[in-house]
Amino acid sequence: MAGLVLLLCTVLQNEAAAQIPGSSLLTDCPPLGLETLKIDDFQLHASSMRHYGLGPHRGRLNIQGGLYEDDLYDGGWCAGRNDPLQWFEVDARRLMKFTGVVTQGRSSLWSSDWVSSYKVLLSNDSHSWVTLKNGSRDLIFSANREKEIPVLNLFPKPVVARYIRINPRSWYSSGSICMRVEIMGCPMPDPNNYYRRRNEVTTTDNLDFRHHSYKEMRQLMKVVNEMCPNITRIYNIGKSYNGQKLYAIEISDNPGEHELGEPEFRYTAGSHGNEVLGRELLLLLMQFMCQEYLSGNTRIRRLVHETRIHLLPSINPDGYEKASEAGSELSGWSLGRWSQDGLDIHHNFPDLNSVLWEAEAQKWVPRKFHNHHVPIPDWYRSTNATVAVETRALVSWMEKIPFVLGGNLQGGELVVTFPFDRTRSVTALREATPTADDHVFRWLAFSYASTHRLMTHASRRVCHTDDFAKEDGTINGASWHTAAGSMNDFSYLHTNCFELSMYVGCDKFPHETELPEEWENNRESLLVFMEQVHRGIKGVVRDVQGKGIANAIIAVDGINHDIRTASDGDYWRLLNPGEYRVTVRAEGFSVSSKVCAVGYDIGASSCDFVLGRSNLSRIREIMQKFNKQPISMRQRLRQRRLLDT
Repeated sequence: MAGLVLLLCTVLQNEAAAQIPGSSLLTDCPPLGLETLKIDDFQLHASSMRHYGLGPHRGRLNIQGGLYEDDLYDGGWCAGRNDPLQWFEVDARRLMKFTGVVTQGRSSLWSSDWVSSYKVLLSNDSHSWVTLKNGSRDLIFSANREKEIPVLNLFPKPVVARYIRINPRSWYSSGSICMRVEIMGCPMPDPNNYYRRRNEVTTTDNLDFRHHSYKEMRQLMKVVNEMCPNITRIYNIGKSYNGQKLYAIEISDNPGEHELGEPEFRYTAGSHGNEVLGRELLLLLMQFMCQEYLSGNTRIRRLVHETRIHLLPSINPDGYEKASEAGSELSGWSLGRWSQDGLDIHHNFPDLNSVLWEAEAQKWVPRKFHNHHVPIPDWYRSTNATVAVETRALVSWMEKIPFVLGGNLQGGELVVTFPFDRTRSVTALREATPTADDHVFRWLAFSYASTHRLMTHASRRVCHTDDFAKEDGTINGASWHTAAGSMNDFSYLHTNCFELSMYVGCDKFPHETELPEEWENNRESLLVFMEQVHRGIKGVVRDVQGKGIANAIIAVDGINHDIRTASDGDYWRLLNPGEYRVTVRAEGFSVSSKVCAVGYDIGASSCDFVLGRSNLSRIREIMQKFNKQPISMRQRLRQRRLLDT
């Protein structure tokens, strides 16, 4: 029987070479999808398991374990016994041309467990198994030397089967049999396979679905600019540590200029260089918007005409190069995450939370200290500060352009997080820490998560340890894990921009073949979130001569967070539907208040203000005009005392 199975494998292998283009190249075959969750839990089996949290459903490449050991979400599959009879099995549910195996050890803060060698067995019926051979002897593959770095073993020749087993032969002497696995393989042509067709996600968008090097990214942006020269502009906000320019593309009906009353929106990606899905999504988004604009798509045309959109696809190109050199399956969980000088760019911003909260504790807010536009400490701007050059470029960009709403795309999870990202209590690892605009942030987060194909799907399994689907695919950042100096918190506290993080996929670095499906998962969400920049109120604050007033403070009753007008006097205040009393203050002008209503339809409500000069301001102007300085009350009292004596 075993010989018959082996013969069948050989025949099907030859057929596969004739039917699948490029089948002679082993590396052509993509991963089956253990990491991306395309392979369901019930397709994974094992000879034994230590406990449920270390069952075969946890044996997925790059899956992360929880903070505590021996819970329901441990970091890998671990056999119940340490002997050479153990195995980990994957049922592909159709004939596959298997070409290789990628393995890791167990993800754990406390334990060191990995498999150092293994055999591979294949079957078409899960009863009769054939071991891969090296001549007449069983082929033994060298596996891991530590627990985190993935190791790829390609087979000498592709083998066709439905089931594949990994049989550990040796393991770390101070540990036990534990693995995380990905299988490389190409599906055999089978138009009658209902299971496969039911789970396929295809796209009709004609886009460049591949991973782009730095040079290729720049070239693609240039192609988009040449296709749509009237609505796009390429610029850079600075350079990386290695001198690579941080390119952005602007999409607007009047690129290069801020238009009065038109809100500014931004998407950024790649602050962690190994989280590359966001980078590719933004490259796809700029292609899509250009094509759809040219084809007359009314939704896209409205967005372009009414919004100034900025897309920055690669904040950390140096880190991306490190990850891309290893490749999508071998870069692991952290390679390329940090900047070239070892800094986490997303959490490299000044900790303005502490500054504001200390001022609140001293009761300085709002008389002595504003509840918004919190100043950056002097030490942070010094040349000796531990600040990445990429972070400095981002800060300068965020201060230069009056952004209203932003999303930074990250990876490794399926969730949208919103500020604050740091807990008020310095000892708390997790603690809900809402902003004054918590109700608005929750809506913004839900607008993305609810339109994503998977984030709020009740039946989807968790990526790693947290079931965010129970929370509608959103979470307050500090409720997840505290982090000081995040880009989101800085944006909210130092500028007018409301910033959120979108974790757009369980796999940080998905294989190229996964990009069309990931685009379909995120496309509608990317568009819907951009449209939210038009929710709330907008207007222009002018003086009686009609000139715009810059830096006027816009305060909304009941919300302890103000914003300021841009250089031309225009402003945008994100708000949920309702009626709000809005008060405007500007130095040298009288205070003005009115009630502004926000409707349920997309489209910010206009709420303009005209401010007259204050009496004190007019007196000062008159005195300065005639070269006279106002006499202070103290001086007047002193002169009166002298006259009385």
